[in-house]
Amino acid sequence: MNVTIQAEYSEEEGAPLLGDKIEIDVTNDSGGGTSWYGAVFLMINAALGAGLLNFPYAYHEAGGVLVAILIQTFLVVFVVGALFILVYCSDLQNSNNYQEVVHSMCGSIGLFCCSIAITLYCFGTCIIYLVLLADQWQEFFIFINAKLYCVTNPWYMHRMFIIPVTSFIIILPLCFPKKIDFLKYVSIIGALSMMYIIFLVSIKYFLPHPPPGHINTRPKYWTDGFYVMPTLCFAYHFHVSVIPIYSCMSKRTMKEFSKSIFASIFLCVIAYTGMATFGYLTFGALINNDILLSYEPDKFVVGAVLLLIVKTYTTYPLSQFCGKAGLNSLWCHFWNLSVEDSQVNEVQRRVTMTILWFLSTLILALFIPNIGVVIGFLGCLSAGFIFIFPGLCILQIGLRQTESTWKSCVSVSLGIFYLLIGTFIFGVTFSQSVLKDIKGIHAELPSGCKHFNALLKRF
Repeated sequence: MNVTIQAEYSEEEGAPLLGDKIEIDVTNDSGGGTSWYGAVFLMINAALGAGLLNFPYAYHEAGGVLVAILIQTFLVVFVVGALFILVYCSDLQNSNNYQEVVHSMCGSIGLFCCSIAITLYCFGTCIIYLVLLADQWQEFFIFINAKLYCVTNPWYMHRMFIIPVTSFIIILPLCFPKKIDFLKYVSIIGALSMMYIIFLVSIKYFLPHPPPGHINTRPKYWTDGFYVMPTLCFAYHFHVSVIPIYSCMSKRTMKEFSKSIFASIFLCVIAYTGMATFGYLTFGALINNDILLSYEPDKFVVGAVLLLIVKTYTTYPLSQFCGKAGLNSLWCHFWNLSVEDSQVNEVQRRVTMTILWFLSTLILALFIPNIGVVIGFLGCLSAGFIFIFPGLCILQIGLRQTESTWKSCVSVSLGIFYLLIGTFIFGVTFSQSVLKDIKGIHAELPSGCKHFNALLKRF
């Protein structure tokens, strides 16, 4: 199979909210759009992200492997259902992206709420990327000179220095261009780094390693199972990318795309479950929020660290661009600017938004201890994309029927059920995230420093 991906990211004025003029052209050998197995690759690439690193710790919080897998199975059923709802709704109005689906089903108010949610989601994702950079740099410094970093901890190795300096030099210049399609060529690094981490964690379980901490076999409290929901929702949230991928299908039919949905979900479940299980069983209660920080930094771990560093520096501008495009559209909507009016001072507005976005995410990332804190809040938003917006769409389909039929009754019932489940998950995960944040979750020393300090005590 020869798959060519061409993506152009541009802030076209007059486009719907959130930069809807994002065009993705994926062609196969016949040149007529992507095949169903080409769509599988795109969906997996969209799904496997930063949530992968937090998955083993989520298994610990849920009360063990068995409980976490059962909760994951429950969620995956609704994830698949939401995907089919979105695809079905996109066929009704020939929509080409998530926002158009919500707009066609729920009107301007739904589009406005959806755009706000996606903007906030992109903002939180950018924070995660900067926190990940801090984690991976400290692991790299331990590998280079453990004594210097763990004992002396010089200022030029501190996260308060290395993250702002490198971000200003590398990330910020990549955020100013109006078009950032040049970053599409390095996006393959992200997929390779995620696959490398999955294999690394799985293989290290079978290699000699220190005994793990306590391994949970059941949750201490029945509510512990909900702790895994934010990470699961964040990990399996690729619904925003599904409709653009579906619009590029050579055979745009639900029957053809269902192959892509089931295949991609199956592969994601295998990847997430395998890595989380082996990672958690390797460390038990000693697991870190970021799985890579739990390992002693040998050359294989450092290889994964370097891949993640490069990936993060090049992925932040993409998330920043999507969020900034939504913010720009919301600004134009708030001030009721026409297409012509929005062109006035466009450069100044784009530069100002870029600087404010970058500085605010940087400041928050410097004081957030680990990615688990942010993922908790992003999981709440992901629950909205997986449950609430699809529920509203299928509910509107039923309500628009002039006559009461079994199809309309099923649509209304399914929509209400999705809304109830989504609202419950959103409320529970949000309250848990707030409580964990109030209690205060402090970043732990990475495993490399713990091992080094233990050796110092022995000798």
